[in-house]
Amino acid sequence: MNPKIALLMGSKSDLPKLESCLQTLQALELKYEVRVLSAHRTPEVVAEFARNAESRGLEVIIAAAGGAAHLAGVVAAHTLLPVIGIPVEGGAFKGMDALLSTVQMPGGIAVATVGVGSGGATNAALLAAQILARTDPALRVRLEADRASRRDKVLSDDRELQL
Repeated sequence: MNPKIALLMGSKSDLPKLESCLQTLQALELKYEVRVLSAHRTPEVVAEFARNAESRGLEVIIAAAGGAAHLAGVVAAHTLLPVIGIPVEGGAFKGMDALLSTVQMPGGIAVATVGVGSGGATNAALLAAQILARTDPALRVRLEADRASRRDKVLSDDRELQL
């Protein structure tokens, strides 16, 4: 079965910062592919990847980049698939530059942007799963279980503090 989600990163050095995304996709039993593609160093490859993604069976693309963080926007410019941008934390501005670059897309090219840091990477995986769950009842059940587990953890932590 082909993956329905692609996780693209601008640099291999971003991989450790995306572990929570990968762990969440795995926990939800979702198949995915991971690629290192740069909006600036391999723009032709990024455009070709995005143009061919849907015909290869992909349904959602997650694009993570730091600094100028143009990867998600370049991908979105070449496909009608949903694109989720993860601004990668790092550099002199601690990811603020990546956040602003990712979230400030011009009208007409949509990119859903999650937060900087591991919470954002986790949320990118969850958002991709929610998009797919619209037509996958079994995935919806797994998402509901994940949400219940997160709720139960908070309530358990609260009970511990009350003792």
